[in-house]
This record gives sequence, C-alpha cells and structure tokens, in this order.
Amino acid sequence: MQRSPAKRVFQPGALDRVRAGAGWAIVALATVAGGCVVAAELPGQTAIASPAAAVDAGTAAQRADAADNWQPAITAVMADVNEHARFYNIRWSEPLLRARREFLAKQLAALVARAGETTTPATRVDFILLRNQLRSEIADTELLLMRQAEMASLLPFAQAIADLELARGRMEPVDARAAAEKLVSISNAIKTVEAALSKGAEKPSDADAEKAKESSKAGASSGDAALRLTPSATTALRASKAIGSLQGTMRTWFDDHAGFVPEFEFWCRTPYGKAEAAMSGLAKRLREDVARIKGEIHDPLIGDPIGRENLLSSLRDEFVALSPEELIAMGDTELAWCQTEMKKAAAELGLGDDWRAAMEQAKNKVEPVGTQNQYVRDVSREAIEFVTSRDLVGVPELARELWRTDMLSPAAQRVLPFAAYSGQSMLVAYAHAAMEHEDKLMSMRGNNRHNTRLVVPHELIPGHHLQAFMAARNRAYRRTFSTPFYVEGWALYWEMKLWDLDWAKSPLDRVGMLFWRMHRCARITVSLKFHLGQMTPPEMVDFLVREVGHERANATAEVRRFIGEDYGPLYQAAYMAGGQQLRQLHRELVGTGKFAEREFNDTVLRAGPIPIELLRAQMTGELLPAGAEAAWRFGR
Repeated sequence: MQRSPAKRVFQPGALDRVRAGAGWAIVALATVAGGCVVAAELPGQTAIASPAAAVDAGTAAQRADAADNWQPAITAVMADVNEHARFYNIRWSEPLLRARREFLAKQLAALVARAGETTTPATRVDFILLRNQLRSEIADTELLLMRQAEMASLLPFAQAIADLELARGRMEPVDARAAAEKLVSISNAIKTVEAALSKGAEKPSDADAEKAKESSKAGASSGDAALRLTPSATTALRASKAIGSLQGTMRTWFDDHAGFVPEFEFWCRTPYGKAEAAMSGLAKRLREDVARIKGEIHDPLIGDPIGRENLLSSLRDEFVALSPEELIAMGDTELAWCQTEMKKAAAELGLGDDWRAAMEQAKNKVEPVGTQNQYVRDVSREAIEFVTSRDLVGVPELARELWRTDMLSPAAQRVLPFAAYSGQSMLVAYAHAAMEHEDKLMSMRGNNRHNTRLVVPHELIPGHHLQAFMAARNRAYRRTFSTPFYVEGWALYWEMKLWDLDWAKSPLDRVGMLFWRMHRCARITVSLKFHLGQMTPPEMVDFLVREVGHERANATAEVRRFIGEDYGPLYQAAYMAGGQQLRQLHRELVGTGKFAEREFNDTVLRAGPIPIELLRAQMTGELLPAGAEAAWRFGR
C-alpha cells in the first residue's frame, strides 16, 4: 500500500537480485559459490532439526486463526485485480490507465457492498485491508496518470505502441503494411522530440523569448509548445525508463508476428529496426545528456517526489493517523533523545559530550577482512540465546536453522552499504578486494563491530528472519497487504527492547545502537522532506553526515536507495514510526496485564504484516466500523 510499483514484502525482490550466492544448503558451515552457509545452531544443539522439532507450539492458535478470516473473498478479489493488471500491462498508455482506474473503482464499490459479511474483529480487519488495498491501487493509478501527462510531450509515440499490442491482445489479424506505417510514424515522432530537445538546449535569443512570451499570452498550441522541450532531470529520467518499458512492449508485439505472418517481415523489419534504434537513442539522450545519469559512481542523485497530498493519501491507506509534519516532529524528538544518550556514552569513554568522537572510536573497531560473516554468525547465536532464555518470543527450530550469509558485491554496496535481509539470506556488506582503498575503509568503518552487533538481531532473530518465517505460516494471505510500518516497525521495536534489556555490553556498543536509532530518526526527516519538496538529495546526504555521523559514501548510497524505485515514499519513515506504534501497543496490553510478554510478541507475529492500528483492533477484540479510518495517536 505504498506509492511505488515495488513493495517490499516477504518474497524475492530487489535485494535478491544482488545476492552473490547460487543455491541453498543446510549444513553447519560450508563454502558455496559467492557466500557462506550458516546454520544458526546454539551450543549443544544439532544443525539439522528433526521434523518433529519444527512443529510450532502455536499450532492450536494457527487452527483458530484459520477459522476466523476472510481469505476466500480476498483471494478472489485480488486474483481479478492482478489478472487485469497482468493482461493490460502497458504502463504508460493514458486510455489504459483510465480504464484501470474505472475497473478498480467498480471492484471497490462491489467490495463495500459486502461489508456485512465480516462480523468478527479479524474478518473486519481483513475487509478494511482489502478496501485500503483497492483505494491504494486507485491512488497509484492516479499518480501514474499525472506522471504520464508530465511526460506526454517526450513520448508522443507511446499510444501507437500500445495500440499495436492491444490489437495483438484482441487477437486481431495484423495488417503488415499498416503496421509498418505506424512504425514509421513512431520514428518520425521521435525525430520531432529530438529536434525540440535540441531547440530547448539552445540559449533563446531575445526575439525567441519575446515570441514565446506573446505565444504564452495568446495561448500556444501543443504544436508550438513542442518546438522547445526543456524537461527537468526527474522527468527526463522517468521518460528514459518509460521508453525502455515501451521498447519491451514493441519487441513482444514484433516477435509474436515475425516469421509467422506472411509479408510481415517484408513490411515491418526495417521500420521496426529504425524505430527501435530511435527509441534507444532518445532514451540515452534523456538519461545521459539531460538527467546526467551515466552509470558512474558519482552520478547525480535523482528521485521523483510525490508531494504532500499523495503522502497524506499513502498515510491514510497505511492506516496511520499522523500527518507528514507530525512524523517529522516525532523524528526530531527521538533524534534529540538519541544525541543526549550519545553524550552520556561519550562521557563514559572520557570524551566529554563529544559524541562524534565516540562514534569515531566505534567505527575503528572492525573485524579482520574475511571474518565479518563469522562475526555475524556468532552474534546471531548470542541474540537467539538472549531472547529465548528470557522467554521473550517463540523461535521455531527451523527458523534458527534456515538462514545463511551472502556477501554483497561492490556494485551492490552502492545502494546497500549496510547489512540487509532477503529470503533466508543475511546480506553482509564489507570491504572487497576490488574496491578503491578509501571505499574499503568506509565499508569496514560503516560495518564496524558495534554497529553490526545491533544489525544482526534486527535482520535475523528476533527481527526480519523470524518475522518472515512466521508470516509464511500464519495468515499468509495477509502478505498481500504488507506494510513497512509492521515489517520495519517490528525490527525497530526489538532494537528498542534490546536497549531496555541491556543488550549493549559497553559504552561503544551503546554508541553502535544509538547510531542506528539516530539513523531511523533521520530517515523520517530526509525522506518526508524530500517528498514535500523541502530537501534536495544533496541536502539529505549532508543531513545524514552531520546529524547521524555517516561516512559520506554510505550516506550517498542510503539516499540513492531512499529516492529510488524499490521503496515507497513512506518506507524510511516507517521504521521509527512503526516501532513506536508497537511500543505503545505493548504498553497498552502488556503494561496493563492483558497480555504476557511472550504471548504479546507471538500474537503480533501470527497476525501478519498489517497496519498496527488494525493489529491493535484484532488483539483487543474491537469490531471496527466498516468505514473506519485511522484515528489512533501514538508516540513517546
């Protein structure tokens, strides 16, 4: 439910594409292609669990959950929604986008009429999840329509390509000569765009400026406007990517006819080749000459902000009652707390209140090259022992066993400078032989022992690995509605709980923990201010360096990821905000004696990755109104 085509859910995604490993193995410690397989057994345990040991003690609760859900309705509606999107998959066609919006609106109206079928807290939550999913898909389509309109002058040929593919989808016989003429028209349209870009790149003469002024007063035609194109870097980069998508559509259409339809290649082979080349040339020009993106390490940072209204719409559908400004204020409050605690740690180290000097000490405590994955293994064992010995959360044997480490390549570390989790793999960032000397040092300093000591439980157990394991086995249909406020909020909730339970063994460990909490606070500020138009990407980098203590290369990589397409605009804010939501829910339920500690944590895991306010309603037994909107206030 994020304003981005890519959602981070419990399935292979953007992170999996950078994994170096090839294949899986379940052994105690063995070398495989590109990675190290680690079975996370504790001392005295065997690496391979027996089938009987893998049976979770929560089986009875799972059976109860299975009887109290609206899964059949969700499955049917989402099958229709996804099949429709898969068939009409030409993204930048205005008529298709409008048809998609109409289709989704009809689905939503039909769903609202069925609200009376949901009569328990859990099924009502399912209904609201599906309602919000459809609303979010409609909002996504509206955003695509807006962006398509912004690119229309750069892509006047887009609908011609869509028409060719739609005719193929309707299984109409192809008129090869007419198709060739359409391909020629695509090339001619691109020539017009190229000329307009060249005109736009020229410094206008005084006469041209006066003429443009007069035309503006009189109301210039679309043809006049097309004489001079000066797209922003953001629009140019988006259009370049859109051309790549359109090329794929045109290629599919061509390949389905070439060699099968008599006369098709006679008429279409040459104009298709010219159209393909013209599209490649325009995409390259927009990407490299206008946006200045050349695939180099110092490429400019370019994102696509969505604005305040779309942020508010996203928050509505994530069931978060706070505004962007209130979330930023929360980040500021938490950051001030962190910096106060940092000064306390610095004082214990004999550094007065110089927390940056304390952070420098922590950054210089690094693992020897080649041993970082072994350090991850050891910390993971310690974390599992820490939470299980205190009976904080259930950890099934298979969850302990089925994970491994994969080392991130230098290229991957351009966007993932720190460890991450993806599909049974702890992705480990560290110095690589092919890196420049300075980059090796920055990778080691950023992934020092004290920072890594908190990253491991965040990514593995009790964090994302345990979370993903349980989500696959409990109300798995809810993964469709995965929200970062739950996904990342759960890991932040544990970061804060580990702080409270003295996971840190030294002042430098506390520095490492506080670095990450400061980072979560700063993420709220930089990401939301970027989408509000209040902060540029270079300013985001400066903020992370100044207020959190990042290495500049790592801060740049983080910002490149924040503003990229793999994460929605609320994703970075969701870490701290979701963690605070779970902390407040814990106070309400455990603090009042309604739930025991482990009962609370296990119940959260079994509910699935849903908005925390909806989780709250289910756990308290509240039957929300069918038209319920986010209303729960939370924070420190």
